[in-house]
Amino acid sequence: MGWRKWTVFFATVLSVIPLLQASEGDADPIYKTCVEHCEKTGCVNSKCFQHCNLTSDGGWYLQEPLYVQWKKWDCRSDCRYYCMLAREEEREKLGEKPVKYHGKWPFQRVYGIQEPVSVALSALNLAVQFHSWISFFILVYYKLPLKDNGRAYYEFTDLWHVHGILAMNTWFWSAVFHSRDVDLTEKLDYSSAVALLGFSLILAILRAFNVKDEAARVMIAAPLIAFVTTHILYLNFYNFDYGLNMKVCVIMGVAQFLLWVVWAGVTHHPSRWKLWVVEVGGALSMLLEIYDFPPYWGFVDAHALWHATTIPLTYLWWNFIKDDAEFQTLAQIKKAK
Repeated sequence: MGWRKWTVFFATVLSVIPLLQASEGDADPIYKTCVEHCEKTGCVNSKCFQHCNLTSDGGWYLQEPLYVQWKKWDCRSDCRYYCMLAREEEREKLGEKPVKYHGKWPFQRVYGIQEPVSVALSALNLAVQFHSWISFFILVYYKLPLKDNGRAYYEFTDLWHVHGILAMNTWFWSAVFHSRDVDLTEKLDYSSAVALLGFSLILAILRAFNVKDEAARVMIAAPLIAFVTTHILYLNFYNFDYGLNMKVCVIMGVAQFLLWVVWAGVTHHPSRWKLWVVEVGGALSMLLEIYDFPPYWGFVDAHALWHATTIPLTYLWWNFIKDDAEFQTLAQIKKAK
Protein backbone atom coordinates (compact mmCIF):
# COMPACT_ATOMS: atom_id res chain seq x y z
CA MET A 1 0.00 0.00 0.00
CA GLY A 2 1.53 3.28 1.12
CA TRP A 3 4.12 4.34 -1.42
CA ARG A 4 3.22 1.65 -3.95
CA LYS A 5 -0.43 2.64 -4.17
CA TRP A 6 0.37 6.34 -4.15
CA THR A 7 2.85 5.89 -6.99
CA VAL A 8 0.49 3.60 -8.90
CA PHE A 9 -2.14 6.30 -8.54
CA PHE A 10 0.15 9.03 -9.90
CA ALA A 11 1.50 6.82 -12.67
CA THR A 12 -2.07 5.98 -13.73
CA VAL A 13 -3.11 9.62 -13.68
CA LEU A 14 -0.04 10.92 -15.49
CA SER A 15 -0.02 8.17 -18.06
CA VAL A 16 -3.44 9.18 -19.36
CA ILE A 17 -2.52 12.83 -19.88
CA PRO A 18 -0.69 12.24 -23.19
CA LEU A 19 -3.67 10.20 -24.37
CA LEU A 20 -6.04 13.12 -23.85
CA GLN A 21 -4.18 15.32 -26.32
CA ALA A 22 -2.53 14.96 -29.73
CA SER A 23 1.23 14.41 -29.72
CA GLU A 24 3.49 16.74 -31.67
CA GLY A 25 5.17 13.90 -33.52
CA ASP A 26 2.11 12.22 -35.02
CA ALA A 27 0.79 15.65 -36.08
CA ASP A 28 3.99 16.29 -38.07
CA PRO A 29 3.10 16.42 -41.82
CA ILE A 30 6.37 14.72 -42.81
CA TYR A 31 5.72 11.84 -40.40
CA LYS A 32 2.10 11.50 -41.55
CA THR A 33 3.14 11.43 -45.19
CA CYS A 34 5.74 8.75 -44.42
CA VAL A 35 3.17 6.55 -42.67
CA GLU A 36 0.62 6.96 -45.48
CA HIS A 37 3.27 6.05 -48.06
CA CYS A 38 4.38 3.02 -46.02
CA GLU A 39 0.81 1.76 -45.66
CA LYS A 40 0.49 1.79 -49.45
CA THR A 41 3.92 0.38 -50.37
CA GLY A 42 5.04 -1.52 -47.26
CA CYS A 43 8.38 0.34 -47.26
CA VAL A 44 10.09 3.16 -45.35
CA ASN A 45 13.01 4.44 -47.41
CA SER A 46 14.97 1.29 -48.31
CA LYS A 47 13.43 -0.87 -45.57
CA CYS A 48 10.44 -3.00 -46.55
CA PHE A 49 8.33 -5.35 -44.46
CA GLN A 50 7.66 -8.86 -45.72
CA HIS A 51 4.52 -9.19 -43.62
CA CYS A 52 2.84 -6.29 -45.46
CA ASN A 53 0.95 -7.33 -48.61
CA LEU A 54 -0.82 -5.15 -51.12
CA THR A 55 -4.46 -5.80 -51.92
CA SER A 56 -6.17 -5.19 -55.24
CA ASP A 57 -7.60 -1.84 -54.12
CA GLY A 58 -4.21 -0.50 -53.08
CA GLY A 59 -4.65 -1.11 -49.35
CA TRP A 60 -2.73 -3.58 -47.21
CA TYR A 61 -3.42 -6.31 -44.70
CA LEU A 62 -1.53 -8.54 -42.35
CA GLN A 63 -1.03 -12.17 -43.31
CA GLU A 64 0.61 -13.58 -40.23
CA PRO A 65 -1.11 -15.18 -37.20
CA LEU A 66 -1.47 -13.52 -33.79
CA TYR A 67 1.59 -15.07 -32.12
CA VAL A 68 3.79 -13.79 -34.98
CA GLN A 69 2.14 -10.38 -34.79
CA TRP A 70 3.11 -10.20 -31.10
CA LYS A 71 6.73 -11.07 -31.82
CA LYS A 72 7.27 -9.03 -34.98
CA TRP A 73 4.58 -6.29 -34.73
CA ASP A 74 2.02 -5.69 -37.45
CA CYS A 75 2.43 -3.70 -40.64
CA ARG A 76 0.87 -0.47 -39.42
CA SER A 77 2.96 -0.51 -36.23
CA ASP A 78 6.15 -1.10 -38.19
CA CYS A 79 5.27 1.76 -40.52
CA ARG A 80 4.77 4.09 -37.58
CA TYR A 81 7.91 2.88 -35.82
CA TYR A 82 10.32 3.21 -38.73
CA CYS A 83 8.78 6.48 -39.90
CA MET A 84 9.30 7.76 -36.36
CA LEU A 85 12.96 6.69 -36.38
CA ALA A 86 13.50 8.29 -39.78
CA ARG A 87 11.84 11.52 -38.71
CA GLU A 88 13.77 11.65 -35.42
CA GLU A 89 17.03 11.15 -37.32
CA GLU A 90 16.14 14.12 -39.49
CA ARG A 91 15.22 16.21 -36.45
CA GLU A 92 18.51 15.33 -34.74
CA LYS A 93 20.48 16.51 -37.79
CA LEU A 94 18.58 19.81 -37.63
CA GLY A 95 19.39 20.16 -33.92
CA GLU A 96 15.78 19.70 -32.82
CA LYS A 97 14.72 17.88 -29.66
CA PRO A 98 12.80 14.56 -29.70
CA VAL A 99 9.01 14.71 -29.61
CA LYS A 100 6.32 12.22 -28.67
CA TYR A 101 4.45 10.08 -31.20
CA HIS A 102 0.96 8.83 -30.31
CA GLY A 103 1.56 9.76 -26.67
CA LYS A 104 4.94 8.03 -26.33
CA TRP A 105 8.58 9.02 -26.64
CA PRO A 106 10.60 7.49 -29.51
CA PHE A 107 11.95 4.31 -27.91
CA GLN A 108 14.31 1.81 -29.51
CA ARG A 109 12.90 -1.71 -29.68
CA VAL A 110 14.90 -4.73 -28.55
CA TYR A 111 13.75 -8.09 -29.93
CA GLY A 112 10.32 -6.58 -30.53
CA ILE A 113 10.04 -5.20 -26.98
CA GLN A 114 8.73 -1.65 -27.04
CA GLU A 115 10.28 -0.28 -23.82
CA PRO A 116 12.96 -2.80 -22.77
CA VAL A 117 14.27 -0.93 -19.72
CA SER A 118 10.80 -0.41 -18.25
CA VAL A 119 10.04 -4.09 -18.91
CA ALA A 120 13.22 -5.21 -17.15
CA LEU A 121 12.61 -2.94 -14.16
CA SER A 122 8.96 -4.01 -13.91
CA ALA A 123 10.14 -7.63 -13.88
CA LEU A 124 12.69 -6.77 -11.18
CA ASN A 125 9.97 -5.09 -9.11
CA LEU A 126 7.89 -8.24 -9.53
CA ALA A 127 10.82 -10.34 -8.28
CA VAL A 128 11.32 -8.07 -5.24
CA GLN A 129 7.59 -8.20 -4.46
CA PHE A 130 7.63 -11.99 -4.67
CA HIS A 131 10.74 -12.32 -2.48
CA SER A 132 9.32 -9.90 0.10
CA TRP A 133 5.95 -11.63 0.16
CA ILE A 134 7.61 -15.03 0.66
CA SER A 135 9.79 -13.66 3.47
CA PHE A 136 6.65 -12.25 5.13
CA PHE A 137 4.97 -15.66 4.81
CA ILE A 138 7.97 -17.41 6.39
CA LEU A 139 8.14 -14.87 9.22
CA VAL A 140 4.46 -15.15 10.14
CA TYR A 141 4.07 -18.92 9.90
CA TYR A 142 7.53 -20.27 10.76
CA LYS A 143 9.40 -17.72 12.87
CA LEU A 144 6.72 -16.08 14.99
CA PRO A 145 4.58 -17.99 17.52
CA LEU A 146 1.22 -19.31 16.29
CA LYS A 147 -2.08 -19.77 18.04
CA ASP A 148 -3.20 -23.22 19.19
CA ASN A 149 -5.32 -23.56 16.04
CA GLY A 150 -2.28 -22.91 13.84
CA ARG A 151 -3.32 -19.42 12.79
CA ALA A 152 -1.08 -16.36 13.07
CA TYR A 153 -1.50 -13.90 15.91
CA TYR A 154 -1.13 -11.05 13.43
CA GLU A 155 -4.71 -10.31 12.43
CA PHE A 156 -3.86 -8.58 9.15
CA THR A 157 -1.94 -11.53 7.72
CA ASP A 158 -4.54 -12.61 5.16
CA LEU A 159 -5.03 -9.02 3.99
CA TRP A 160 -1.31 -8.62 3.34
CA HIS A 161 -1.29 -11.87 1.39
CA VAL A 162 -3.98 -10.49 -0.92
CA HIS A 163 -2.07 -7.23 -1.17
CA GLY A 164 1.10 -9.08 -2.20
CA ILE A 165 -0.71 -11.07 -4.88
CA LEU A 166 -2.37 -7.96 -6.31
CA ALA A 167 0.94 -6.07 -6.30
CA MET A 168 2.69 -8.90 -8.15
CA ASN A 169 -0.17 -9.04 -10.63
CA THR A 170 0.17 -5.29 -11.22
CA TRP A 171 3.90 -5.51 -11.91
CA PHE A 172 3.38 -8.49 -14.21
CA TRP A 173 0.93 -6.60 -16.41
CA SER A 174 3.14 -3.52 -16.23
CA ALA A 175 5.94 -5.57 -17.79
CA VAL A 176 3.59 -6.96 -20.44
CA PHE A 177 2.16 -3.52 -21.24
CA HIS A 178 5.59 -1.93 -21.64
CA SER A 179 6.67 -4.79 -23.88
CA ARG A 180 3.70 -4.31 -26.21
CA ASP A 181 1.23 -1.44 -25.97
CA VAL A 182 -2.02 -2.72 -27.47
CA ASP A 183 -5.64 -2.38 -26.41
CA LEU A 184 -5.70 -5.65 -24.41
CA THR A 185 -2.45 -5.07 -22.51
CA GLU A 186 -3.47 -1.47 -21.78
CA LYS A 187 -6.76 -2.59 -20.24
CA LEU A 188 -5.09 -5.31 -18.19
CA ASP A 189 -2.44 -2.89 -16.93
CA TYR A 190 -4.96 -0.21 -15.97
CA SER A 191 -7.41 -2.71 -14.45
CA SER A 192 -4.76 -4.36 -12.28
CA ALA A 193 -3.57 -0.94 -11.06
CA VAL A 194 -7.12 0.13 -10.18
CA ALA A 195 -7.75 -3.16 -8.36
CA LEU A 196 -4.56 -2.65 -6.34
CA LEU A 197 -5.52 0.93 -5.51
CA GLY A 198 -8.98 -0.14 -4.38
CA PHE A 199 -7.77 -2.94 -2.14
CA SER A 200 -5.02 -0.72 -0.77
CA LEU A 201 -7.60 1.83 0.30
CA ILE A 202 -9.49 -0.91 2.14
CA LEU A 203 -6.31 -2.12 3.84
CA ALA A 204 -5.30 1.44 4.75
CA ILE A 205 -8.64 2.01 6.47
CA LEU A 206 -8.57 -1.30 8.32
CA ARG A 207 -4.96 -0.95 9.52
CA ALA A 208 -5.09 2.77 10.36
CA PHE A 209 -8.20 2.28 12.50
CA ASN A 210 -7.07 -1.17 13.69
CA VAL A 211 -10.33 -2.79 12.61
CA LYS A 212 -10.28 -6.44 13.70
CA ASP A 213 -13.95 -7.35 13.91
CA GLU A 214 -14.90 -9.41 10.84
CA ALA A 215 -18.36 -7.90 10.52
CA ALA A 216 -16.93 -4.38 10.59
CA ARG A 217 -14.32 -5.35 7.99
CA VAL A 218 -17.02 -6.67 5.67
CA MET A 219 -19.08 -3.51 6.08
CA ILE A 220 -16.07 -1.39 5.09
CA ALA A 221 -14.77 -3.60 2.31
CA ALA A 222 -18.02 -4.63 0.57
CA PRO A 223 -19.06 -1.24 -0.86
CA LEU A 224 -15.49 -0.43 -1.94
CA ILE A 225 -15.05 -3.82 -3.63
CA ALA A 226 -18.40 -3.36 -5.39
CA PHE A 227 -17.40 0.12 -6.58
CA VAL A 228 -13.97 -0.93 -7.86
CA THR A 229 -15.37 -4.02 -9.58
CA THR A 230 -18.08 -1.97 -11.29
CA HIS A 231 -15.51 0.61 -12.38
CA ILE A 232 -13.21 -2.03 -13.90
CA LEU A 233 -16.12 -3.69 -15.72
CA TYR A 234 -17.23 -0.28 -17.02
CA LEU A 235 -13.76 0.48 -18.37
CA ASN A 236 -13.31 -2.89 -20.03
CA PHE A 237 -16.74 -3.63 -21.44
CA TYR A 238 -18.53 -0.32 -21.86
CA ASN A 239 -16.31 2.73 -22.22
CA PHE A 240 -12.58 3.05 -21.53
CA ASP A 241 -12.95 6.57 -20.17
CA TYR A 242 -9.49 7.93 -19.30
CA GLY A 243 -10.93 11.02 -17.63
CA LEU A 244 -13.23 9.03 -15.36
CA ASN A 245 -10.47 6.59 -14.48
CA MET A 246 -8.20 9.50 -13.59
CA LYS A 247 -10.80 10.93 -11.19
CA VAL A 248 -11.35 7.56 -9.52
CA CYS A 249 -7.60 7.03 -9.08
CA VAL A 250 -7.16 10.55 -7.68
CA ILE A 251 -9.86 10.01 -5.04
CA MET A 252 -8.60 6.59 -3.94
CA GLY A 253 -4.94 7.61 -4.04
CA VAL A 254 -5.33 10.79 -2.04
CA ALA A 255 -7.60 9.11 0.51
CA GLN A 256 -5.17 6.33 1.36
CA PHE A 257 -2.14 8.61 1.25
CA LEU A 258 -3.74 10.90 3.84
CA LEU A 259 -4.69 7.90 5.98
CA TRP A 260 -1.12 6.61 6.10
CA VAL A 261 0.43 10.03 6.62
CA VAL A 262 -1.89 10.90 9.51
CA TRP A 263 -1.51 7.43 11.06
CA ALA A 264 2.29 7.64 10.82
CA GLY A 265 2.12 11.01 12.57
CA VAL A 266 0.02 9.92 15.53
CA THR A 267 1.07 6.32 16.06
CA HIS A 268 3.82 5.19 18.42
CA HIS A 269 4.72 2.29 16.16
CA PRO A 270 8.45 1.48 16.57
CA SER A 271 8.94 1.31 12.78
CA ARG A 272 6.99 4.41 11.87
CA TRP A 273 10.19 5.98 10.51
CA LYS A 274 10.19 3.36 7.75
CA LEU A 275 6.67 4.39 6.85
CA TRP A 276 7.76 8.03 6.68
CA VAL A 277 10.75 7.19 4.47
CA VAL A 278 8.53 5.18 2.15
CA GLU A 279 5.87 7.90 1.94
CA VAL A 280 8.35 10.75 1.42
CA GLY A 281 10.43 8.65 -0.98
CA GLY A 282 7.35 7.72 -2.97
CA ALA A 283 6.30 11.37 -3.17
CA LEU A 284 9.78 12.47 -4.29
CA SER A 285 9.92 9.72 -6.91
CA MET A 286 6.84 11.31 -8.46
CA LEU A 287 9.07 14.18 -9.58
CA LEU A 288 10.37 11.77 -12.22
CA GLU A 289 6.82 11.37 -13.55
CA ILE A 290 6.18 15.11 -13.47
CA TYR A 291 9.56 16.03 -14.98
CA ASP A 292 9.11 13.98 -18.13
CA PHE A 293 12.05 13.84 -20.53
CA PRO A 294 12.96 11.92 -23.71
CA PRO A 295 14.69 8.55 -23.35
CA TYR A 296 18.47 8.63 -23.21
CA TRP A 297 19.95 6.50 -26.00
CA GLY A 298 16.37 5.62 -26.90
CA PHE A 299 15.91 3.45 -23.78
CA VAL A 300 15.89 5.25 -20.40
CA ASP A 301 13.19 7.86 -19.81
CA ALA A 302 11.73 9.37 -16.63
CA HIS A 303 9.15 6.61 -16.26
CA ALA A 304 11.85 3.92 -16.45
CA LEU A 305 13.81 5.70 -13.71
CA TRP A 306 10.65 5.84 -11.61
CA HIS A 307 10.42 2.05 -11.95
CA ALA A 308 13.99 1.89 -10.61
CA THR A 309 13.14 3.97 -7.52
CA THR A 310 10.27 1.66 -6.57
CA ILE A 311 12.62 -1.29 -6.06
CA PRO A 312 14.26 -0.12 -2.79
CA LEU A 313 10.95 1.37 -1.63
CA THR A 314 9.28 -2.00 -2.11
CA TYR A 315 11.93 -3.66 0.05
CA LEU A 316 11.56 -1.07 2.81
CA TRP A 317 7.76 -1.17 2.67
CA TRP A 318 7.68 -4.93 3.20
CA ASN A 319 10.19 -4.48 6.03
CA PHE A 320 7.67 -2.20 7.70
CA ILE A 321 4.93 -4.81 7.18
CA LYS A 322 7.09 -7.52 8.77
CA ASP A 323 7.95 -5.23 11.67
CA ASP A 324 4.26 -4.56 12.13
CA ALA A 325 3.58 -8.31 12.22
CA GLU A 326 6.23 -8.81 14.92
CA PHE A 327 5.03 -5.80 16.93
CA GLN A 328 1.39 -6.88 16.86
CA THR A 329 2.21 -10.54 17.57
CA LEU A 330 4.32 -9.75 20.66
CA ALA A 331 1.68 -7.30 21.89
CA GLN A 332 -1.05 -9.95 21.65
CA ILE A 333 1.09 -12.58 23.39
CA LYS A 334 1.81 -10.20 26.28
CA LYS A 335 -1.87 -9.31 26.49
CA ALA A 336 -2.83 -13.00 26.61
CA LYS A 337 -0.47 -13.59 29.54
